[in-house]
Amino acid sequence: MIIPATLIVALMAQSCVSNKKFTELQSTNTKLQQSNEQLNQRLQASESDASGGKIRIKSLEEQIAAEQINAKSLQDALSKCLNSSNQGNVNISKLVDEINSSNKYIQQLVNAKNKSDSLNVVLTNNLTRSLSQQEMNDVDVQVLKGVVYISLADNMLYKSGSYEISDRAGATLGKIAKIITDYSSYDVLIEGNTDNVPISKTNIRNNWDLSALRASSVVQALQTTYSVDPKRLTAGGRGEFNPLVANDTEAGKAKNRRTQIIITPKLDQFMELIGKAPAETKP
Repeated sequence: MIIPATLIVALMAQSCVSNKKFTELQSTNTKLQQSNEQLNQRLQASESDASGGKIRIKSLEEQIAAEQINAKSLQDALSKCLNSSNQGNVNISKLVDEINSSNKYIQQLVNAKNKSDSLNVVLTNNLTRSLSQQEMNDVDVQVLKGVVYISLADNMLYKSGSYEISDRAGATLGKIAKIITDYSSYDVLIEGNTDNVPISKTNIRNNWDLSALRASSVVQALQTTYSVDPKRLTAGGRGEFNPLVANDTEAGKAKNRRTQIIITPKLDQFMELIGKAPAETKP
């Protein structure tokens, strides 16, 4: 958990701790800030991998479209050969072979894309199976290259202007904790995000503090209330600097105020999920 410097100062004022204790607290806070920076770097790498997955699927779609155009051209050439008495059987046979080869490659590309899509469906269904329709209004689930992103709206999780977990959040957090427990060897990152409106609380310096405290609250709830192994959990805050949309409307600000739970499978688990993906439907 990240301990903001303002909380340390407040603690000193209330309990009159010694200079030595204050120095220790400062050192701990510095280490936590360094850990948070490392966490942000890991997240950026994960997001880069997720972006690569989107690019790969788009590339497959473009290749499929190109091969379909090529197949049509070959078919047109074959038709011309069949309609011309001057063309030999050798040329016709060659065109037929090229058409068959092209169609086989198109099917391979389609199968590769279907495999990727099917894996995402498997993971998404597993994660949303216990959420009600009402809960899904405040919970957004995305799966990118085997990494699961669960975004929770701040008005569902926290009391207004606070980092304390609301009573309303209990049922949803309990179901998400069950999912996390099911995937018992996955790493779990809890990431707080805010809009760009400055916080005006005496015990919270800025949106960095607010986002980190909110993430820490979720981590502690998962640990103490729902018995998730704390060794699997990491809390981090990104303040206002990771927006999904522009902060120029109230709707945009509401979308950016979120807590994201990122569940990352290790390589062996990822391969196991690929094996569970449904078989592709032949065209």
